[in-house]
Amino acid sequence: MAATARTLAASVSLAARPVAAPRRAAARAPARSASVVVKAEGATAEATDVYEVTLPKSVALQLKFARGNDGGAYCVFVPDETEFDAFEIGDKILAVSASFGDEVWDADSYGQVIYAIKNRNGDIYLKMKKMNGDISALEQSEKSSAMKAERAGGNYGAGTKEMQMQNYSKKKELEVQRLDMFDEAIALYNKKDYDNALIIFEEVAALEPKNFMSDNFQTATEVYKVTMYNIACCFSKLGQLDNSLQALKKCMGAGWTDYKKIRTDPSLAEVRTSPNFKAMIDKFDEPLINENAIKFMKGIFGGGK
Repeated sequence: MAATARTLAASVSLAARPVAAPRRAAARAPARSASVVVKAEGATAEATDVYEVTLPKSVALQLKFARGNDGGAYCVFVPDETEFDAFEIGDKILAVSASFGDEVWDADSYGQVIYAIKNRNGDIYLKMKKMNGDISALEQSEKSSAMKAERAGGNYGAGTKEMQMQNYSKKKELEVQRLDMFDEAIALYNKKDYDNALIIFEEVAALEPKNFMSDNFQTATEVYKVTMYNIACCFSKLGQLDNSLQALKKCMGAGWTDYKKIRTDPSLAEVRTSPNFKAMIDKFDEPLINENAIKFMKGIFGGGK
């Protein structure tokens, strides 16, 4: 069954928000080709360019996106290849091809975008907003002018203290929001609504604090590890074995060590049928008795027939 993270944090009483199905726009995806169409919207100086790209999934997956401060999906890595000439770091996704069919979904949230890209079997259509190098949506909030002045002068005063209190308050609010979203995803998972659960779990994973370091030097929060485990469970239930394996790899890479659960959890039954599962988990959890050694011993004593 899906793992829960609520017990890992201080008890918080929150009402779960209703989760709507991904909003589908009436537009249809353009013909699937590798061509790039750039459209300028408006003629004012404040107008931003909008461009549309359709790429094979294997190519589109080379792009990397992150959750912005507004909850949207922003480009954070662009390969240095001609297929990606239209993209720049900081560009925002406005619409994405649905996980199946020819429909196009408005990019209402980061989780929805990642869900659509990972689950789609065909080419990926992206409608992008060119931000012209503006990455403010991906940055932490600006320090107050009073705090900047105090830091520049080597002082600690009211401005610095006020900013620290504001940051602490925002951090706590974000932690509460993250746990609330996690509970929503768990509720959806328990209702076997794996698709919408995935969307919320992706949002929770994207809210992982940057440069996190725990008291025991862990570089990932417990919430992140459990969330990646549950993402793997969702993909396994949906028969998306490669995506499930990728989530498990991130989960264990982040510090998950309950390998017995991975090997026995019924929610991961499907992904365990993948021919790549054993090799992947053995890299993190090497069997106590090396199989190669067993084969060698059987060969010596004639039992390797």
